[in-house]
Amino acid sequence: MAELSSIWIYGVLLVFSVLLHPGGSFYLPGSYPYKYSVGELLSVKVNSLTSIETEMPFSYYSLPFCTPGEGVKDSAENLGELLMGDRIETSPYRFKMFTNESDILLCRTDPLNAESLSLLKKRIDEMYQVNLILDNLPAIRYTKKDEFMLRWTGYPVGIRVGDSYYLFNHLKFTVLVHKYEETNVARVMGTGDAVDVIPTLDKAGSGPPGYMVVGFEVVPCSFQHDAESVKDAKMYSQYPAKIQCDPTTVAMVVKENQPLVFTYEVSFVESDIKWPSRWDAYLKMEGAKVHWFSILNSLMVIAFLAGIVLVIFLRTVRRDLTRYEELDKEAQAQMNEELSGWKLVVGDVFRAPTNPSLLCIMVGDGVQILGMAVVTILFAALGFMSPASRGTLITGMLFFYLVLGIAAGYVAVRLWKTLRCGDHSGWVSVSWRVACFFPGIAFLILTTLNFLLWGSQSTGAIPIYLFIILLLLWFCISVPLTLIGGFFGARAAHIEYPVRTNQIPREIPPQKYPSWLLVLGAGTLPFGTLFIELFFIMSSLWMGRVYYVFGFLFIVLILLVIVCAEVSLVLTYMHLCVEDWRWWWKAFFSSGSVAIYIFLYSANYLVFDLKSLSGPVSATLYLGYSLLMVLAIMFATGTVGFMSSFWFVHYLFSSVKLD
Repeated sequence: MAELSSIWIYGVLLVFSVLLHPGGSFYLPGSYPYKYSVGELLSVKVNSLTSIETEMPFSYYSLPFCTPGEGVKDSAENLGELLMGDRIETSPYRFKMFTNESDILLCRTDPLNAESLSLLKKRIDEMYQVNLILDNLPAIRYTKKDEFMLRWTGYPVGIRVGDSYYLFNHLKFTVLVHKYEETNVARVMGTGDAVDVIPTLDKAGSGPPGYMVVGFEVVPCSFQHDAESVKDAKMYSQYPAKIQCDPTTVAMVVKENQPLVFTYEVSFVESDIKWPSRWDAYLKMEGAKVHWFSILNSLMVIAFLAGIVLVIFLRTVRRDLTRYEELDKEAQAQMNEELSGWKLVVGDVFRAPTNPSLLCIMVGDGVQILGMAVVTILFAALGFMSPASRGTLITGMLFFYLVLGIAAGYVAVRLWKTLRCGDHSGWVSVSWRVACFFPGIAFLILTTLNFLLWGSQSTGAIPIYLFIILLLLWFCISVPLTLIGGFFGARAAHIEYPVRTNQIPREIPPQKYPSWLLVLGAGTLPFGTLFIELFFIMSSLWMGRVYYVFGFLFIVLILLVIVCAEVSLVLTYMHLCVEDWRWWWKAFFSSGSVAIYIFLYSANYLVFDLKSLSGPVSATLYLGYSLLMVLAIMFATGTVGFMSSFWFVHYLFSSVKLD
C-alpha cells in the first residue's frame, strides 16, 4: 500500500513537472540572470495582441506583420500562460548585445487585400496593443502628459486621424543593460532564452565582459517608406535612406493593394539598474501611492470595526451566561419557565437543516477554494509567484485547488456524518458531488465563454488539447483525492452534540422582520474589508495593470475571514434569541452574501470604468468571469461563516446545562 501511494504521488509530481515545464528544462522564468557576451544574439518574442476595449486577445500574426525566416514557433512556458490567453511566439526582431543598429529593414509584405485592410482598421479602432518580450521583460513605452511621465506596456498597432488609418511600422528600441558582476563560484543561467548548461566560472576579470538585460523600451513611429526601393532587399539589410523616428507625427497611411514596410533600430544603454530591480519600472505604475494609502486606510478602518463588533458580541454573550450560571437550581428551573430566547431552542438547535447534503457539498467546496486562496496568496507574497514568473499564479492556483480536494472531501463527509449523528452511509455520493459540484459549474461557464472566444478566433479560447488536460487533471487527481478525503472523513469520529434533539420541531414565533433580509444585508461589512482592494484587482484583470502587493492582499484576506466569522456569529446569535432555530443556511449566507455586493460592484465597474468595452461578446465574457469569481467567493466566505457559527453554537450549548 505504501509503495502504491509513493508511485501515485510520484506520478502526480511528474505530470505537474511536465505541465509546468513542457520544454523539458526546469527553471522559474525571471529568477536567474543570464550573461550575454558582446555581439551575442538576443531574440525578441511576441505575445497576444490585447485591448481594454474588447478584453479579447488575438494572435500577433493574425495581422499582416513580418514573420521569422525560420517560421513562427510557440514559446509558452507553463499551463497558466495558456489559460490566461497568452500566446508567446518567436518574432523576426533580432539584436546583437551591445551593438547599436539603425535603419534595419525587417520585411516588405504583400499588398494588402480588402480583408486584411479591414481587419487592420478594426484592430486600430479597437485600440489593440502589440506586446513584445525580451529576456522575459515586456516592452515598455513612456508618454508624457501634463508634466507627468506615464508608463505603458506594449505599443498601439496604429492610430486613426480623421478618416485615415496610420500604422506604426518603425520601432525604436532601447535596451538597458547592466554589466555582469561575478560574485559567485558558479553562475546559473536559466531564463527563457538561455541554454541549458551551467558554465564554470573563470577567474575574476579573465573572461570577456558580459551584460544582463535590465530594461526594454520601445518608441513606435509611423514612417512613410519607399516600398519599391526595398522590393528585392533581404531581411536585416540596410534600408537605403535615413529613417527619422518622430513619435509626434504619423505618415504611413494603410491603403488597399499597398504593401507594408517594417523597419527598426536598436541602441544599447548601460544602466545602473541592478538585475533584481529590473521589474521596478513595471510595478511602479501610475496611482501606486494612492493604492498603498487606500489599502492602509482600509485596513485600519476595518480592523477598528471588527474590534468593535467582537467586543460588543463577547460582552453580550458573556453577560448572558454569567447571569444564568450565578442562579441556584430552583431559580434556574423557574427561569427556564419564564425564559425566552436561545435557551428555549435547546431541543431544536441541532436539528438537521433542509438539504443537508447540499450544505455539506458547498462547505466542502468552500474549504477547498479558501485553502487554495490562502496558500496561493501566501506563496505569492513570499515572492514565488511574482509578475516576472508569467502564468505561475494561475498554475499555482490550479495545483493547490487539485491537491486540496482531500481537505474538501474530509470536511464534507465528516459534516455529513455529524448531521446524521454518526451514520456515514452515503459518504461516497457526497464525496463525488463535492468533487463535481463547483468544478462542474466552472466547466459549464468556461465552456460557454469558450464558444464565444472560438467564434471570435481569439487566443483567449482554451484549445481542445488543453480542455482534455484539464479534464484529466479533474478526474485523475481532484476526484481521487476528494474520495480519499471522504474516506478519512467517514472513518473519523463525528462531532457529538451537547444536547439532545426533540422529536417534534418547536414552532418558530412570528418575526417582526424577514430574517433573510437581515442575512442578505449582513454581507455589507465583509464587502467593506475588500472593496478598495477589489478595485485594484479588477484593474489588474481588465485594465492590463500589474498587481503585485500580495502581502497586503494576504492581510485583507485574513481580515475578511475574521469579519465573516464575526458577522455570522452575531446573526446566528440574533436568530437564536428570537427562537429561530433554523440557523444552518442563514449562517452560511450571512457571510456568503458578500458575493452579491461583489457582483453588483462588478456590474458598476463594467458600466463606469469599462464603459468603452465594445460589443455584447466582450460584456458577456466579463459578466461570465465575474459570475464564476463571485460563486467561488460565496462558497469560501459562506464556509467561514458556517463553520464559525457551528463552533459557536456547539460551544454555547455545551457551556450551560439546561433541563
